Amino acid sequence: PSSDRLGVKVQEMAMEVTTPMMEAASKGLLGTKHRISTVTSPLRAAYRIRHKYLVMKRRRVSVEQSEAAGDEGPGGRYLPTKGQDPLEGAFKHRAKSAEHFTFEKVPVKTVKRKRSNKRRKVLYPSDTRKYLPEEKKSKAKNCLFLLSLIVFFQIYNAIENLDDNVLKYDLAGLEKTLKRDVFGQTEAINTLMDLLRDYLATHIHNKPLVLSFNGPSGVGKSLVGRLLAKHFRSVLRDELVLQYFVLHHCPDQNNGTSCLQELAGGIANMVSQAEEEEKIPLLIFDEVEFMRPALLDFLQAYLQPHQPNEFLNAVYVLISNYGQGEITKFVLQNASSGLAREPTRSEELLFNVQSSLSQFHPIWNHAEIIPFTLLERIHIEGCFLEAMMREGHYPDTTQLNDLSRELNYYSAGSHQYSIHGCKYVGSRVSLLH
Repeated sequence: PSSDRLGVKVQEMAMEVTTPMMEAASKGLLGTKHRISTVTSPLRAAYRIRHKYLVMKRRRVSVEQSEAAGDEGPGGRYLPTKGQDPLEGAFKHRAKSAEHFTFEKVPVKTVKRKRSNKRRKVLYPSDTRKYLPEEKKSKAKNCLFLLSLIVFFQIYNAIENLDDNVLKYDLAGLEKTLKRDVFGQTEAINTLMDLLRDYLATHIHNKPLVLSFNGPSGVGKSLVGRLLAKHFRSVLRDELVLQYFVLHHCPDQNNGTSCLQELAGGIANMVSQAEEEEKIPLLIFDEVEFMRPALLDFLQAYLQPHQPNEFLNAVYVLISNYGQGEITKFVLQNASSGLAREPTRSEELLFNVQSSLSQFHPIWNHAEIIPFTLLERIHIEGCFLEAMMREGHYPDTTQLNDLSRELNYYSAGSHQYSIHGCKYVGSRVSLLH
């Protein structure tokens, strides 16, 4: 025991001696370490960050390679395995690829939702009454309705005005008269009435209406002109209708200047009076084939579009035998077909007649051509019947056949067309007294 106590005391004495020395050494070491740490700590932090970045990069590359080899199909798109939910697999695929931060945008697949036809339920608060919100009245709808109403009344009044203009000339009565007194020219009368209706429907025009009656002699051209003059004198006034016969009003072909002056004064007075009364005058020129070229040139000046307004609102009718050769040839060639009865619908005939008329004078370039066709034998019998009844005769069918047989005809198959029409019917009837 004494030796043990001696050993313990020796150790205590040794510790007392070494402790101050160790404390002094430790203090010196701590100061040295503190000075070293202030220098190396930023370097160690940078090293740890770089090391961590390289580890993450290698891990990301390995993950992408494994997914490209197993989970992705051709084109880099995700293909789910058999028995796997496509949406669940796509979600996992997108979650795995987004584990590490990248600057690449993750494609988001949008799913179009089908609109349901079911009406959505309106949820009302429990403490309020259930009613639909009040619809606000739109002032724009009222203005639109008022504007539509105004446009409707304007259109209605315009249509009434057109009807009033047509009724003023009594074209329905004129059509009945023409179809009753003129034989074999139904198509020509229909064309004439259509042109008159379109032109007389309004009082304002950009050019006058020029009508040209063409065809062989005795087919009813002059008769239609006389009926037109008679009708328009009854619905208008005598001063607004001019019926000009070339051989009567200008018989002396050498005295053309006086004819021009007289005609110019008559046309100017007529159109000025018609303009004051807001009416359209009618000017009929018969026997135009005997009119001198100077007179045709003078008349053509009134048919131009660039004129005063009163000269633009007028109807001119030119009656002549020009084009009779083309019309006769067309009727005989198409006797077996329906074109012979509807010549105004044949573009070929109208073109041939227009070309023939333009060779005589360019005034026909402004005209609407109305061809009058040849009359058949049944039409000649109608002419005889009307002429004999005017003279007080009441013939029977046998007498009408005998009288019509005395005239000359073209033969085309089973059809017979009168060469001179009804021109000599009156002279034959006068011999019956």
